[in-house]
Amino acid sequence: MSIPKLQDYALPDEADLPINKVSWTLDPQRAALLIHDMQTYFLNFWGEDSPMIQQVIHHIAKLRERCHALGIPVFYTAQPEQQSDADRALLNDMWGPGLNHHPAERDIVAALAPEPQDTVLVKWRYSAFQRSDLENQLREQKRSQLLICGVYAHIGCLTTATDAFMRDIQAFMVSDALADFSRDEHMMALRYTAGRSGRVLSTASALTELTPTLNEQRWDRERLITLLQPDIDDDIRHIGEDEDLLDYGLDSLRIMSFASQRRIEGHDIDFIALVKKPTLRGWLDLLTVKQVG
Repeated sequence: MSIPKLQDYALPDEADLPINKVSWTLDPQRAALLIHDMQTYFLNFWGEDSPMIQQVIHHIAKLRERCHALGIPVFYTAQPEQQSDADRALLNDMWGPGLNHHPAERDIVAALAPEPQDTVLVKWRYSAFQRSDLENQLREQKRSQLLICGVYAHIGCLTTATDAFMRDIQAFMVSDALADFSRDEHMMALRYTAGRSGRVLSTASALTELTPTLNEQRWDRERLITLLQPDIDDDIRHIGEDEDLLDYGLDSLRIMSFASQRRIEGHDIDFIALVKKPTLRGWLDLLTVKQVG
């Protein structure tokens, strides 16, 4: 009735991937990343120091880093450690009490711990859309593509991809940033997605498609406020161009993180420069002028 003890297997490489029925391409202006159920509880079924899980974590970390650098929203799902019978319902019949018996294992694995700008969704059912506002958040941020990674490929990840398709959101399953009960079930999830609900691609392919050149990156008010909204204590759309962002909850840690991500993109920008001009107009001036050639 509970999740079985799991064994490592060879993650699929490019030669193993099924043929996709669609030819969708990732667009940094439309995409969002979903890191699905990467909680200690779910990873412990492989035992400690699983080489396969370390590989999956490494791939997810690279995807998250690229998404942060490009201002792509990052979402997580995580089940709560205390779930009533009414909340858990049929999951009790299928999987037993789950995290209720292991509350100390509720945290997302340390190497992927959410950062301040990330969004953590409470997970109640297989699909990340069920009983959450994920769809609304994607719509509000004008995101119509969902990059999916995490565990387990043939359960929550596949169901979320199919649910995304039914909501007219393009789903992308990252083949080697997923893990599953077995390689057969992993491949089944990829085949179903490729043929019925989305596109399957590798981490390397996703990173390639999410690498626009500096000349292709257009900085405007809309892009900047999308990046800053999670760190602001108000609806940033109502903040004037010359208002001090520090008055709205933007602190030093978040500014340093913002500067770090922009430097990854190639901007010659640092914490001091941002603090000297803590306004939307000031930051846009820095972002559109100071770039490393």
